[in-house]
Amino acid sequence: MKPGRFEYSAPGTVEETLQTLAELGPEGKVLAGGQSLIPILNMRLATFPHLVDINRVTELDTIEPAAGDAGGVRVGALARHARVGHSAVTSRECPALAQALRFVAHPAVKNRGTVCGALAHADPCSELPAILALLGGSVEVAHAGQPVRVVPADGFFLGPLESALGPGDLVVAARFPGTAGRAGTAFCEVARRHGDYALCAVGAVVTLDDDLRIVTARAAYVSVSPTPLVLDLTEAVAGRPASTANYAAAGRLARSAVSPEADIHASEEYRRELAAVLTERALASAAHRAGAPSQGGVAA
Repeated sequence: MKPGRFEYSAPGTVEETLQTLAELGPEGKVLAGGQSLIPILNMRLATFPHLVDINRVTELDTIEPAAGDAGGVRVGALARHARVGHSAVTSRECPALAQALRFVAHPAVKNRGTVCGALAHADPCSELPAILALLGGSVEVAHAGQPVRVVPADGFFLGPLESALGPGDLVVAARFPGTAGRAGTAFCEVARRHGDYALCAVGAVVTLDDDLRIVTARAAYVSVSPTPLVLDLTEAVAGRPASTANYAAAGRLARSAVSPEADIHASEEYRRELAAVLTERALASAAHRAGAPSQGGVAA
């Protein structure tokens, strides 16, 4: 299938892009990697009178340590999944993002799709919104004639495929904070094939004290809610040694908290069970890394 008729612009700078978007208003749609947008257009699920291609705006193709005490990584709007996932900056500054990117899509999509594009698309079945929410990250949004505004993850995702972006807005970067202290992260997922949309996925962050006892435990969920769901599971495992904590109790807590919907790929009950099992695995893996940080942080 082919998309409907549209006009096309390819500005070369952020300023030109913002001016074009301001002039077009609701008729303008930003094209970056196009891995979500182009299929939508081809299947006529949506139409946009004018596409604004930002692939010539090379100043947005950045991966750099994030400024501020929280650390982490700042990803520009044109940074592709593959490059971000393989970046030494990402692995060093934000292992959780590198872990999640291992599960994102197939190679052809990884090489064109962008991290910020996935966030702007706001798909609840996408790994990246969940990781941004888990880490308490944010999205930098520019608009012609206005200062760049920083939108926190919990205010950016409004519903399925619905974000806080308005007409004329352009995502210029996303900030994924690092983890402070003795902390470990992990990401676990179940899909029909590696790279397919997740039936369920769980990202986790666990912090330990100097005696390797659990202080906090949090997890974020994919494909079980209309927006990224983050649960504080500390009550189930707090104060226990990382090696012997009852992660199954945390899994049961997650199972009771998620509210997935059934579809052609999985029933509601199956997704609940996956949430429980993957919570247990992700927390145990994250706690292990927190206690043995020398092992690195990218493995699943």
